[in-house]
Amino acid sequence: MSVDAVTDLPENIFQLIFEKSPGSLLVKANPPYFTILAVSDSYLSITSSTREGIIGKGFFEAFPDDKVYIEENIRARHIFNKVIVTRQKIDVPNYRFDVINEKTKEKEIHFWSCGNTPIFGADNNVAYILNTVVDITEEVNAKEAALESESRLRLATDAAELATWDLDLETQTFVYSPRLAEIFGSPVCTDLSLIDIRSRINPDDMQNIVMKAYFEALVTGNYLYEVRVNWPNGSLHWVRTQGVVIKDEKKRPVRMLGTILDITESKRDEIRKNDFIAMASHELKTPLTSIKAYLQILAKKLSPLQDTFVTNALMKAGYQVNKMSDLIHGFLDLSKLESGKLQLQEQLFDINKLITDVIADINAVSVGNYIKFKYREPIFINADKEKIEQVISNFLSNAIKYSDKGSKIHIGSKKDESNLVVSVADEGIGIKLKDQEKLFQRFYRVESEKMKNISGFGIGLYLASEIILRHKGRIWVESDDNAGSTFYFSLPLPDVSK
Repeated sequence: MSVDAVTDLPENIFQLIFEKSPGSLLVKANPPYFTILAVSDSYLSITSSTREGIIGKGFFEAFPDDKVYIEENIRARHIFNKVIVTRQKIDVPNYRFDVINEKTKEKEIHFWSCGNTPIFGADNNVAYILNTVVDITEEVNAKEAALESESRLRLATDAAELATWDLDLETQTFVYSPRLAEIFGSPVCTDLSLIDIRSRINPDDMQNIVMKAYFEALVTGNYLYEVRVNWPNGSLHWVRTQGVVIKDEKKRPVRMLGTILDITESKRDEIRKNDFIAMASHELKTPLTSIKAYLQILAKKLSPLQDTFVTNALMKAGYQVNKMSDLIHGFLDLSKLESGKLQLQEQLFDINKLITDVIADINAVSVGNYIKFKYREPIFINADKEKIEQVISNFLSNAIKYSDKGSKIHIGSKKDESNLVVSVADEGIGIKLKDQEKLFQRFYRVESEKMKNISGFGIGLYLASEIILRHKGRIWVESDDNAGSTFYFSLPLPDVSK
């Protein structure tokens, strides 16, 4: 039977169409030879063959089985015979068969996918087999690279004791690595739901930290927080979660991906450090209070002498004692804050009266700067008076510290809708934009030539920020380099309708 028996088309038309088809080869069902009758141009190209070199030859004479890489059950001889017996199309989705590179004359690794379709003759027996092949080398290599990358990532996360998680925001489907269950106090094989995990987070942290970070992440795209976790056995642990938000083409958040790390040991070390700082600071308070008292007695005793040097020396000594006292109180507040022991004692008071008192205290020990404050009426807020005083003092002290003597400092207070807004503006050295967002971080200090001779530990603004945030307020700065700075904080005003 000739090739034109396969189709009603004239032989020359069939041959033209066949030769232009993708990756096709027609063999006669005459085992064991399987003579090649027709071949497409693309088949010749991907196998580095010529039509003259293979037409009329047996398939295995033109393309010997690769006995190294091709398994017995997917070798062409086995597949062709099986097509004749079963009379069914048989596909081989992936096999390796190396070919010669015509330029380098060396064998190159290639992977293929092929289909073997039976074509029946007039006697209804398999007369031909249509062998179609597709070079899938790039796809296989890409998949292997992805698997290798995934394997490396898994090894890295395992080495770092990280857990990974994936949250579908639409279906709330939560997928995670086995390590996550361990981090939340359960055996590796435990199946935990998102509700189970959230129930183990400290309720205060869940409300004040997790939910805030969640809604911020939907806007910024980044997710980061540290929280306390209560294990089923009653022990307390800490975890850090970091991730990103994935958005669709319409910029809608659809997924969150991230990692979780158990930071319990580092947190316990931090607590020990804070306890030590608190203990040392507390022990320093008593002798410092005594020194301050003796200086005040000494100043009173020596005042009749009217000695300018003695008066100035005692005033400067008192200033340094106050400075050290503020520093000690700062360390005490820092240790309380980070151990969760900083409590707010809220009361109703006039913020403008408090600002006036703070200015008076600062003017008593600091000269050279003019602090301007004018207000028309009292503004009452419900807050921790001592803590808010600490924030105002910090703003004013920084304004003095980073401004030239003789410059002006303006402090203002006003009602803005349902909030109180307090501002402190100076004419000092200013703050670069890149430093502004980091100013309220713990221990952050601006590195510049202007700052190298100005003392500080970088905890004042951090404490001020935490105090304001715990009052459900907001704190921020506006500044230009060499053009002064204005620090703000806002607090919610009490609801007079209640």
